[in-house]
Amino acid sequence: MKTIAVIGAGTMGNGIAHTFAQNGFTVKLIDVSEAALEKGMKTIASNLERMVSKGTISDSDRQNTISNLITYTDVTDGVVGADLVVEAATENVDLKLKIFKQLGEVCSSDTILATNTSSISITQIAAVVPNPERVIGMHFMNPVPIMKLVEIIRGYNTSSEVTKTIMSLSEKLHKVPVEVNDYPGFVANRILMPMINESIETLYNKVAGVYEIDTVMKLGMAHPMGPLQLADFIGLDVCLAILNVMYEGFKNPKYAPCPLLVNMVRAGKLGVKSGEGFYDYSESKKAEKVAKQFDTNS
Repeated sequence: MKTIAVIGAGTMGNGIAHTFAQNGFTVKLIDVSEAALEKGMKTIASNLERMVSKGTISDSDRQNTISNLITYTDVTDGVVGADLVVEAATENVDLKLKIFKQLGEVCSSDTILATNTSSISITQIAAVVPNPERVIGMHFMNPVPIMKLVEIIRGYNTSSEVTKTIMSLSEKLHKVPVEVNDYPGFVANRILMPMINESIETLYNKVAGVYEIDTVMKLGMAHPMGPLQLADFIGLDVCLAILNVMYEGFKNPKYAPCPLLVNMVRAGKLGVKSGEGFYDYSESKKAEKVAKQFDTNS
């Protein structure tokens, strides 16, 4: 494989594009929004500069990575010649089915089609594509350039050959691929999301506050980040979407989203991406932190 097309220039999409490009692949980053592409490329450039400043990569590596990236606003143009297409659009089943139906029509029959979905059935997505044996899940973790895990999800029809190819490809990205089967939430989110949801329930029931809940999990369970802070970074809307998929898939009340989570999403408090979730990420709050740090240092 030499050419990779990535659909979606958001947080996951630009991270996936960055990772492939940094490892020598030609990457076609596709998004219907020119503004999203510009923002995605700016994020990649900023992350690469940070890696150079930390000595993780050289400036030559940074330049080569940028030169490996090409942007497109048209899916048909973007997937031409791609050996692998990785879809990283919003976690919405109707949108993903629409994208994969189009990919099935415009991609060559031997192009492997992967989705970065964190919960939606690979088998359901593959059902709209001719040759469903070439459809597979590649669930990267955020931030993609740093996190080692890739959950490789086999749909009901995914071939062993395609699975082996994607497992090997993931290793070439210096990732650790783990093969799992196609059930709601797979492994990562089947375990993680109930924990996050229970943390929100704990807050909702006034057992403890945000800081206290996260501190217990960080210091008592050795988690690098508390579950409420992690939910903010994932996006509360994404957490809600995953829980809804699992609730519908298993018909089990233990996966029912906490009412507090539902209301926060309705109110537009989505976490880092909106500037507020369980924590405040607004510019005024950032300025306040800088001021406090200055006072301390002086």
